[in-house]
Amino acid sequence: MLHSYAVCFPAYAVYFPLEETTLANQIPYTIGPDAIPPLLDFCAERSLTRFTLIADRNTYGALGQRVDEALRAEGADILPILLEGDDIIADARYVMQVMVALDRVPRTFLAVGSGTLTDITRFVSHRSGAEFISLPTAPSVDGYTSIGAPIVIDGVKVTIPCHGPLAVFADLPTLCAAPQPMLAAGVGDMLAKYTSTADWELDFVLIGEKYDPVIAARMRSAAQACAQATDAIAAGSAEGLRVLMDGLIESGLCMLDFGATLPASGGEHHISHFLEMKLLQEGRHSILHGAKVGIGVLTTARRFDALKRLSLAEAEARLKSATRPEPADEIATIRAAYGAIADQVIVIQQPFLEMTDAGFEDLKARILARWDYLQYIAAGVPGAAEFEHWIGSTGGAVTPAQLGLSDEEVALAARCAHYLKPRVTINRLSLMLGIP
Repeated sequence: MLHSYAVCFPAYAVYFPLEETTLANQIPYTIGPDAIPPLLDFCAERSLTRFTLIADRNTYGALGQRVDEALRAEGADILPILLEGDDIIADARYVMQVMVALDRVPRTFLAVGSGTLTDITRFVSHRSGAEFISLPTAPSVDGYTSIGAPIVIDGVKVTIPCHGPLAVFADLPTLCAAPQPMLAAGVGDMLAKYTSTADWELDFVLIGEKYDPVIAARMRSAAQACAQATDAIAAGSAEGLRVLMDGLIESGLCMLDFGATLPASGGEHHISHFLEMKLLQEGRHSILHGAKVGIGVLTTARRFDALKRLSLAEAEARLKSATRPEPADEIATIRAAYGAIADQVIVIQQPFLEMTDAGFEDLKARILARWDYLQYIAAGVPGAAEFEHWIGSTGGAVTPAQLGLSDEEVALAARCAHYLKPRVTINRLSLMLGIP
């Protein structure tokens, strides 16, 4: 019966066809004191001599120029494309900047930058039939080895299946010199694996989502290693940054091995995506992905804390009075929260909007029948106070105000971010149980 319920819910994570997926153990990566010599060796072994180097002014100065000069010294043909702008995001505007600058020479792309530049390069290289190599300049996100490119399309963030890199070369001195907010963002993205894997397991228990306990364990192990290294990361030490970069790469490899983003992205990411799209609609400056995720982690961790304290009798009493939300009311809420992009969100929510009274009662019964398992999942999530210590110790934001956000904006995200995916994460479960 567990898996039969999932028939009502179409594939709602970003799944990647396995036949198009490069297995993680086929992606070599180097994290070392000088990433350029192994890059040169890698290119020489594969006879790669023509490159399109994607960077911005900052990342070109941090690493791109050294890569450019080293490859030219070996006789390589380099087409550098430096993206312009104070607030570069992965959207159609910047994808077009790259497309306009391309020539018709077959080249391997070099992504020199952090998450945004990597995603733009991943998308353009895939669509132009070329491969790419990743050269991270900051340990800020876990997307370096992913095959999904999160691109903003008409104000909505959509993860588009593309391809993974040929290899990753992470230069430790460059990572250590990255701005402190980017290190804290990487910590936020890694700590999210505690809550994302818990949400993933909630999905499995309550609606029969595909789940892999081995990959979930790998994710949690990587998150734990980063949590234990927060002092070293805060100090900017090479060893601390190696642990963080290792964790971020491992997270991407887990997504690659599973073939979906589910292991790394749960309710905390939905809160981040809601806030990102709100900022875009309002023409406000973007905020680092991992920084917003950190706020999402704290929000969802508090909800897991509340779930831990809730007894079966209390849950039963709360669910007894819970009724299926009226579709018209849900649609009105989505329109108020999402504005111009509400129609796309409504489409995403169709499985829940079309749920019958009987289906809602079945979900309530499932929650109660599996209450011990839900408590077990919640117990595996560290407390919100621990997350606050880890994030704060690395200089990350632990309050909305530290990111230029209001408490009301984050509260709105906590109430409405679950509409971005038809999943049963801690956010949707909390609303059903009356957990704020």
